[in-house]
Amino acid sequence: MKGNTFMSRKLIGAVAGLAVASLLVTACGSSSSSSSSASSAAPAASAASSVAAAAAKVGVILPDAASSARWETADRKFLGDAFTAAGVDFDIQNANGDKAKFATIADQMLASGVNVLLLVNLDSPSAAAVIKKANDQGVPVIDYDRLTLGGGAAYYVSFDNVAVGTTIGEGLVKCMQANGNNSGPVALLNGSPTDNNATLFKQGYEKVIKDAGYTVADDQSVPDWDNTKAGTIFEQMYTKAKGNFVGVASANDGLGGAVVAVLDRNGQAGKIPVTGQDATTEGLQRVLMGTQCMTVYKAIKKEAEAASQLAIDLAKGDTAAANALATGMTADSTSGKDVPSVLLVPQGITAESVKDVVADGFANAADICTTAELKAACTKYGVQ
Repeated sequence: MKGNTFMSRKLIGAVAGLAVASLLVTACGSSSSSSSSASSAAPAASAASSVAAAAAKVGVILPDAASSARWETADRKFLGDAFTAAGVDFDIQNANGDKAKFATIADQMLASGVNVLLLVNLDSPSAAAVIKKANDQGVPVIDYDRLTLGGGAAYYVSFDNVAVGTTIGEGLVKCMQANGNNSGPVALLNGSPTDNNATLFKQGYEKVIKDAGYTVADDQSVPDWDNTKAGTIFEQMYTKAKGNFVGVASANDGLGGAVVAVLDRNGQAGKIPVTGQDATTEGLQRVLMGTQCMTVYKAIKKEAEAASQLAIDLAKGDTAAANALATGMTADSTSGKDVPSVLLVPQGITAESVKDVVADGFANAADICTTAELKAACTKYGVQ
């Protein structure tokens, strides 16, 4: 069993690990890459389980703070809260979009004695190198949100990303039909070409759009999910097409915001439907104001709770519990193997359902309803 192999290697050195279990890895870079750590002594039923509990330490590497606000505002908090509640020592750092820094953080975490790594890759090749180092040291790795193709992670926790794309496509089709457009040219503004999730999102929304009878007039990907580059790319798409789009499928709220900015400069904001994903505060505001027709809410708290529980089980040596949680399978198209997975279901969000995101505790009405226009929209749609 893969998990037992990982944990048996770690338990050989567990007694030595007691001397360093409380050490913290010094954060490198800016404040957004600062580490978080918590620990507590848990009672054990036996000497062996006491050693395993004392040695339990989870390292988490987040990708950046630019591609989405979620990594620092949501994932860091939810993961940290779960580890603290379980009494498991942890270290959460952010690579800030730097692949060399990502590798350095991983090396530091492995040297500090983490016995589980949970990571969100920047791209598959760089993360695969980190996973290999961890595996060579008997440390299991959980791919969080993004699958590392060919990486060999023990588990994967995410949303059904084709379903996320399908939800984007279905939302866009409804908005275009509501505008009286049952056919016509659609622009696709996709995520980073190095992110497997972006490929899966596109797979979902492109199929829905084409199956509904629309044509793809332009199809561009945005390197590194960079919102500034997205604005430049869409400006070129818009100019080339002379603004002749009946809808724009943008893969997340950051890209959607860049599209809306271009449309606004051309007097088209709110007239051409635009999609998004992640239910960010800015995305929800645009949905309420009608400049973005929908977003996708992925219950990040549930994703973080599932990933943290997997990590806690593995860190404490309970591979059976981890396997019982990861009942799904995700195909790794590079290795040809299936990765045990926890896959959650996304929810499409329109103006009428923004209140659901607030009710779930993911967004705050006070942060959304900030202007007179937004306050009126919040009142209209029951956001409070």
